[in-house]
Amino acid sequence: MFFAIDETLQKVAREDIKGRQFVAILTFDEWNKNKESFEMGIDIEQDMSEIFLTKAEVNYDSLTGSFSIPDRKNPSGDDSKFAFVLDEKGIVFIDDSGKAKEIIDGIQRTKKWKMPSLERFLYDFLDQIVKDDLRLMEKYEDELDNMEKSIIEGEEDLPSGRLNEIRSDIRYLRIHYEQLMDLAQEFEENENNFFKPENLRYFSTFINRASRLHDTSLSLRDYTMQIRDLYKAHLDVKQNRIMTVLTVVTTIFMPLTLIVGWYGMNFRYMPELNWEWSYPVVVVLSVLIVVVSLLFFKHKKWL
Repeated sequence: MFFAIDETLQKVAREDIKGRQFVAILTFDEWNKNKESFEMGIDIEQDMSEIFLTKAEVNYDSLTGSFSIPDRKNPSGDDSKFAFVLDEKGIVFIDDSGKAKEIIDGIQRTKKWKMPSLERFLYDFLDQIVKDDLRLMEKYEDELDNMEKSIIEGEEDLPSGRLNEIRSDIRYLRIHYEQLMDLAQEFEENENNFFKPENLRYFSTFINRASRLHDTSLSLRDYTMQIRDLYKAHLDVKQNRIMTVLTVVTTIFMPLTLIVGWYGMNFRYMPELNWEWSYPVVVVLSVLIVVVSLLFFKHKKWL
């Protein structure tokens, strides 16, 4: 599948790209069969199993690399992987996953250029990858806000599994942004002079955008740690309250236990046992001990 870079991406036949900057999408098998005709003179990874990250490498007469793009619905899951090779004439995506075509279809639908160029296409291609990520970050932040609110309001259960998932997703996205920035910097350095100097600003603009997303992901990562610490503090407070109640109960019953033990002794002579008011007095004394203890603990704000 071939496209000419014009005011929009124009789908054309292979023979129509001669003398025009172009975009091509090939499978790995198609690339291996036709790579000599592109005169880019370089071998790349043979299949998607050998692609692990987003990168760009400068060669003598071409620039090669790969994309490993996390699924925005599940960033911790499997990435979409494909390779590319480019020179001043155009770029070839070698892709069996269909992700490159999906991104290019988005560019076809939404982009029209006043000054078309390979550099502008590359900027829009990179921009399509991260176009909805700011909203994704806002979604994560809203979810974390709700978790924090639940903790503050004293709800017992925190979905700690979901918190770990968000943290993992953000970590994968942060690494992805770092790789995208490295790739765009390779483009901006323009070591082989494939790009016009006046168009290098596109890559600088994308680097700034990816950097902002990267900073946002760092902030969200710190936010997840704060929520985890807040939940631990909430559990500690709850545990301290339980221990306080147990301590108060134990303290109240200690003198009562003493009275029970006292009158449970088998002494023959206990004068008060023959007094008709002995039982009421012991009951009143026990109640008085409980009341005084409760008032004392309340005064100390232990209850």
